[in-house]
Amino acid sequence: MPKIFETIDKIKPAYDIAYKVVLFLCKILLIVDILITCYSITGRYISFIPDPSWSEEVVLTCMSYMAVLSAALAIRRGAHIRMTALDSYLPKGVVKFLDILADIAVLGLAFIMITVGWKYAIQIGSKGTYVSMPGVSRFWMYFPVPVAGVAMLVFELEAIYNHIKGIFVKEEVAK
Repeated sequence: MPKIFETIDKIKPAYDIAYKVVLFLCKILLIVDILITCYSITGRYISFIPDPSWSEEVVLTCMSYMAVLSAALAIRRGAHIRMTALDSYLPKGVVKFLDILADIAVLGLAFIMITVGWKYAIQIGSKGTYVSMPGVSRFWMYFPVPVAGVAMLVFELEAIYNHIKGIFVKEEVAK
């Protein structure tokens, strides 16, 4: 294996940690979503439990974080929906090239999500508040887009590296 790949492979634990942090955050958001939803529904039917007016907006905000962050997680696992019906008919080199091209396009999307998402969060988000929580800025509603853009950038860089490494390094078969 060329020395450059051995050196770059040493940062793989950082990618593993980033993946675990994003996955943990998604799990926490899911738990919060479930608890708030259960509390809200219970409050509608049991008179002594109050039905909070803020529950719907908080649940929707948590869901938006989970949606975009879980999409970033799918990049690392290669679990995104993709067209592979013709891969068996194309030369392996063409398939690898198309995979890298798709990864570069997603990398571009990550940059757009970071820059435009941050601009929207700062400009549009800072101008309003949640209807049921006037003290909380709508910044938090737009903030998942740049956060997911950063996660996508990290995982997409790893995916591109793995594709390039796959071109130059042939995996050894275990005996």
